[in-house]
Amino acid sequence: MTNAALGNGSTTFKALLHQYRVRSGLTQEELAEGSGVSVRAISDMERGVAKSPQRRTIEALAAPLALTDDELTHLQKIAKQGRARAVPTPDVAPTRLYGPPSAGVLPPDLEDLTGREHDLGALRALAGELDGGKRRSGHVAVLSGPPGTGKTSLAVRTANDLAGHFPDGQLFLKLRGMSSEPGEPSDVLHLALRSLGVDAVQIPAELDHRVSLCRALLKERATLIVLDDAADEAQVRPLLVGGRRCLTLITSRQMLVGLEGTSRIPLAVLEREDAVALLTSIIGQSRVARESAAATELVELCGRLPLALRIAGNRLASRPVWPLSRLVDQLRDRGRRLTTLTAGDLDVRSVFELSYRQLTPTAARVFRRVSLVPAADFSVGAAKELIDAPDEDEAAIFLEELADASLLQTSFHDGRYQFHDLLRVFATERLTREETPEAVQEAEDRLNRWLVRTATAAGRYFQPSDEMNAPAVTTSSFDDHAGAGRWLEVETKNWSAALKSVAASGGHRQVLELAEAMHWYSEIGGNAGIWQEVFDLALKSALAIGSKRDEAVQRNYLAWVLSTLMGHTDDAVRMAQLAWEAAVDAGDLREQGWARVYLANARLQGGSPPESRGPFDEAITLFAEADYPLGLHVARAMRASYRHASGDFDEAATEFDLCVRYFRQPQETPRTPVDDTSYSYLLLRSAKNLAALKAFGTALGQCEEALELFRSHGALMGQARALQAIGRLLRRQGDHATARDRLTEALSLFERFGQPKSQVDTLCDLTALSEETGDPASARDTRERALSLCDRLDRSEAVKLRERLAGHPNAS
Repeated sequence: MTNAALGNGSTTFKALLHQYRVRSGLTQEELAEGSGVSVRAISDMERGVAKSPQRRTIEALAAPLALTDDELTHLQKIAKQGRARAVPTPDVAPTRLYGPPSAGVLPPDLEDLTGREHDLGALRALAGELDGGKRRSGHVAVLSGPPGTGKTSLAVRTANDLAGHFPDGQLFLKLRGMSSEPGEPSDVLHLALRSLGVDAVQIPAELDHRVSLCRALLKERATLIVLDDAADEAQVRPLLVGGRRCLTLITSRQMLVGLEGTSRIPLAVLEREDAVALLTSIIGQSRVARESAAATELVELCGRLPLALRIAGNRLASRPVWPLSRLVDQLRDRGRRLTTLTAGDLDVRSVFELSYRQLTPTAARVFRRVSLVPAADFSVGAAKELIDAPDEDEAAIFLEELADASLLQTSFHDGRYQFHDLLRVFATERLTREETPEAVQEAEDRLNRWLVRTATAAGRYFQPSDEMNAPAVTTSSFDDHAGAGRWLEVETKNWSAALKSVAASGGHRQVLELAEAMHWYSEIGGNAGIWQEVFDLALKSALAIGSKRDEAVQRNYLAWVLSTLMGHTDDAVRMAQLAWEAAVDAGDLREQGWARVYLANARLQGGSPPESRGPFDEAITLFAEADYPLGLHVARAMRASYRHASGDFDEAATEFDLCVRYFRQPQETPRTPVDDTSYSYLLLRSAKNLAALKAFGTALGQCEEALELFRSHGALMGQARALQAIGRLLRRQGDHATARDRLTEALSLFERFGQPKSQVDTLCDLTALSEETGDPASARDTRERALSLCDRLDRSEAVKLRERLAGHPNAS
């Protein structure tokens, strides 16, 4: 058959192509290799799926097919006729992607992309699903995150890494979502169609028709599509045109929560090691090695944000004689930090401003004002107060807008939000520039009053039932003691900072009310540092208003903190004596009784009990005269402890039993967590006395009961003391392995709450246990740890504990 006969006898492109290939003796694979056109594309053309390939595709086929000029011209004419018919009813696919660089060429890949291996793995898995034919439709993945986290860089790296999965090409489409004029979907689709080989005159005018044409062209193609910097869901939806073999990557500062059926890859800041690795890749290993501490601080001051790290790294790279510490010093100044993080056209502040300008006016005000919150995270309630919203629901709407825009992050605690460090600096800048000092102060005062008021309400959930004059107040933040406890824990930094501000502004009565409400909760939560600070502020407020009664109350509280939580027994004795003097001046019998209790308690804690039980008898008499049964039985329990310390174990057991029956008895009002914790502490004291009487089984049972009650109320300090007591009892019974577990757990809790005396006590127990079990290395380690902590104690306490460590006496 002649060439002329072959060409004239076929009127469709697919038939002509098939006949030319057979004539040349080529398989589809061989033709693909010779032309550079994919096997899939050649198969689609011969099957009629691709009826109208582009001129350049046909020209690429001409050489391996050995086409004459007339045959090539005829083949191109048939293809052109197919394109003319295809545009009104788009049902064809391109052979390869050609077109304007703005739509089809990827930006440069970053060789030092760091810390995104997990995210790259997830995207490779999506591509693998498409390769394996596991999906009926293409996949869409949204890469979201705060400005500067490297979303585009990850998309570009993914496109380069996965090029082999998408032989029909890639589309990179800039949506300019953060610009003042985001790309219109119709204009973006015009660029996409040009890249897919459609002549400009053949592109439909209507958006819907452009969408249909793109979907038809990509229906069977293996193409990777990057939609970079998307503004919102409305912009993106018409651009989701990929077929079942396509992967579409969308980068956006918005989370695009309205898009369904997508995989979501939220990008956070880098882990510390990855951040240091990125800095190292820019400035070199030797500089980082020479100043490793400065490098670690630098990446933290940059918030471990990839953009900020690149800017800092570039500045250092351009100044090779600079020590890292010089840039660290500059970044420590929060007022200059964003200005420092500028290198050429890389500027953290301007990147943040792009997102900020997209906000609604109220959301922008929320963004500025939540920078006033003292701690790292905050609640909806705080935002409500800062903008004086009518309710929390309205404030929540704007917080969600900020979270969707990646300007806020959700916290680890449910319902709370937090800033990235650098975004907080930026928000503070905007607050200073856009709002008057009077408006800022008014908002801050409103927040502080709310925090102190709410903390006071939370603390009252933890008063003993005997002292609750009225039901605890329900708030929008909590409605029971469990919720109140959680609120106090997560808001500690906020309400304690607010308390300082209220005290500084003269709100002494509010400070005193909060301190009184917190007294019983301080036995359950918090730590020594926070309670010393709270009660010291309250003491200063009492002195400021000249209230002797309040002075006595706060000095009593401080005496308890100094002796029981901090091990500063000498200071506690002096504080309790001053509390007694103030209580006498005020004529307050109850506080006089507590002053006697705390004075005796401090001496007992310090190992120097009173010479007689007189102070306890006096406290019991004072509480009886004040008609205060709770204080009376606390004083009796203290007297029982005195009798135990004096060796009168039987009398102590009798008095402990009386007190246990009082705290265990049913009450007219429901029991509170403090009722249970007071009872539990009493059980621990009683158990110590029972152990002295060799009633180890009963003693261990009381300790286990106390531990369960402490655990049920989340009282970690109580748990620590119960675990220590259980460990000591088990050691005396010979169960060394379990004893070590309990003592180690107790030590961990004491370390968490900053109680050096209790830490040393427990380390002494562990030292003795190691000696008994023949483990000198462990004994040496725990002894050294204990000795290093003794310097933090009162001198008298330190001497006694050092003597104990030297002799390893058995713990009582």
